[in-house]
Amino acid sequence: MTSSPSTPALALTIAGSEATGGAGAQADLKTFQELGVFGIVNLTCIVSFDPANDWGHRFVPVEPQVIADQLEATTAAYGAASGAPQVLDTVKIGMLGSPATIATVREALKDADFKNVVLDPVLICKGQEPGHALDTDTALTEQILPLATFVTPNHFEAESLSGMAIGNVEDLKAAARKIHELSGAAVLAKGGVRLEGADAVDVFFDGETLEVLSAPKVGEVAVSGAGCSLAAAVTAELAKGATALEAARTAKSFVTEGIRNRVASGAPFTALWQGGAGAPPAR
Repeated sequence: MTSSPSTPALALTIAGSEATGGAGAQADLKTFQELGVFGIVNLTCIVSFDPANDWGHRFVPVEPQVIADQLEATTAAYGAASGAPQVLDTVKIGMLGSPATIATVREALKDADFKNVVLDPVLICKGQEPGHALDTDTALTEQILPLATFVTPNHFEAESLSGMAIGNVEDLKAAARKIHELSGAAVLAKGGVRLEGADAVDVFFDGETLEVLSAPKVGEVAVSGAGCSLAAAVTAELAKGATALEAARTAKSFVTEGIRNRVASGAPFTALWQGGAGAPPAR
């Protein structure tokens, strides 16, 4: 797919709203905009941190029928049968949050025939009951992971999906290979600040090419929105026609600059600023 400023590529994010603006659908839309893609969001839940309870998550799901309605409207406007000049064929899946939401999204994905399905496999959400969280994780792995064409697990998610402990880059490589074997998708497994060393290291593997992507760490603490923005940047680049590896490289650079220009607040975390990264030059 090619695009121009007057007919930009399209990308959909199916994700939750995060009230402080640092992560979730807000981060996705800002990333899409910075990278020259027309962004669409279908909300799955509303998350607000609770400053009175150690900044844990307050989680409110969107009703499954409302989610289905959003997806119906989006695909009717921009899907393959819509007649739109630019067809929506790329979607990012972020936080789903419940088995009912996962089932609804799965049916929509099966019917919409997306070319690129980028899964940011958000697993446990603080504030959920442990049993519910486990049911959600199981449903995500069984129902959504097989539909993905690109997966972007963080350190914890890579350990959960691969069943492996990840303590170094070699472990991360092995986990990326394992997740590809399970899903058939291209994988960008994120070590980030979780692995020791001066560099934030991620590993790309698509079944043929294995590449280690590294950049000097910007601090030793994770930044809110980094994972969401990385997956959204991959999504935007795929929507514009990049290969999976090209998308991974651009996303890594984009997020590194966004972390470097992070935004502080009264919360005990900082947030990535997509505007600090800026869109890379056109290929």
